[in-house]
Amino acid sequence: MKNPKANLADQSDPLKSFRDRFELPTDVIYLDGNSLGALPKSVKQRVAKTISEEWGEQLIRSWNTADWVHLPQRVGNKIARLVGAPQDSVVAADSTSINLFKVLSAALGLNPGRGKIVSEKENFPTDLYIAEGVAKQIGKGHQLVLIDGPNDVLDALDRDVAVLMLTHVNYRTGYRHDMAAITKAAHDNGILVVWDLAHSAGAMPVDLSGADADFAIGCGYKYLNGGPGAPAFLYVNPRHQGAFNQPLSGWFGHRAPFNFETAYSPSNGIEQYLCGTPQVLGMVALDEALSLWDDVDMNALRAKSVALCDYFIEGIDKFAGDYGLSLVTPREADQRGSQVSYSCQNGYAIMQALIARGVIGDFRAPDIIRFGFTPLYLSFADAEQAIAILEDILATRSWDSDEYRVLGAVT
Repeated sequence: MKNPKANLADQSDPLKSFRDRFELPTDVIYLDGNSLGALPKSVKQRVAKTISEEWGEQLIRSWNTADWVHLPQRVGNKIARLVGAPQDSVVAADSTSINLFKVLSAALGLNPGRGKIVSEKENFPTDLYIAEGVAKQIGKGHQLVLIDGPNDVLDALDRDVAVLMLTHVNYRTGYRHDMAAITKAAHDNGILVVWDLAHSAGAMPVDLSGADADFAIGCGYKYLNGGPGAPAFLYVNPRHQGAFNQPLSGWFGHRAPFNFETAYSPSNGIEQYLCGTPQVLGMVALDEALSLWDDVDMNALRAKSVALCDYFIEGIDKFAGDYGLSLVTPREADQRGSQVSYSCQNGYAIMQALIARGVIGDFRAPDIIRFGFTPLYLSFADAEQAIAILEDILATRSWDSDEYRVLGAVT
């Protein structure tokens, strides 16, 4: 029977109508939107039209007639509204890793005479790998310095640091940094800041301008629902645009790409951070997915996210201690994103058992089970049912089966 508290919360939910705008299997509770967002229904029609009409009939003419050529800027401006950035300061392009390479290289170029890139050991690995690679490529004393955790950030901001590189919401724990306070502290020490918004863009209000952030990157396939491998995005504070040439000097970053000049002459605007030809099908899918955000109140989104996570945590608190589940996500709402994570033994098998029962989350080594809460299509009834199924799996030890211990290529 549906919990009266969940029923009341769902009835008064101002975002409940958005659920019907997504393709959601009836037998699935999808708690993995922090890894891959669900499919907006309108994306199917838009991509089909692009394939059949724009590509199939108009062929190469669609670069002009369908304005494919300006998709990176157009999509970027839609994302800008969601991350508190001014128009023409965001472009959609490439992947988060490639975009990080661009902006990190730019940031180091803008802060000569300093050699340290500071980040956290718990940052997403690709961010650390890219930073390692950039430091090695530049050489000349550049190095990546890793701190243990959030409490060590401010102490690490010395006069040798060129760039502070942090993920706004931690991918494993869901911990959320105070972007404005940290950015100010870094600037007070002459340090530029790069923010990874992969787990916050589309999950909560973000204010890059208010925080005076220097650079930001993020992906299009999590809370923005752009589809698997959707184009990523990057932000450059307007005061930095044109001040440094990012290293991937591809033709779409040229000031006049169709002049076909021999020498590279970069654009002075955000277009400089483009590189090669846009991936049209993926960009069109992301463009259409972003259209539904025109109707979303971001404050209502955040309020529902907080309420869903609180509800889930309170429900699991009733039995977590009996089965060795330890909450690693902050209980304080202002310190977390839109996910709830637990550490536990046999976490991988437990998650596979959940997935087999229709509750889809994911696992992050060595022992984290993650549950992402996407307010646009999740209900409190979903959270209530997921709690009950998890408790049953733990109580019956149904996870303790060889089939649930077989590691997949993706966890």
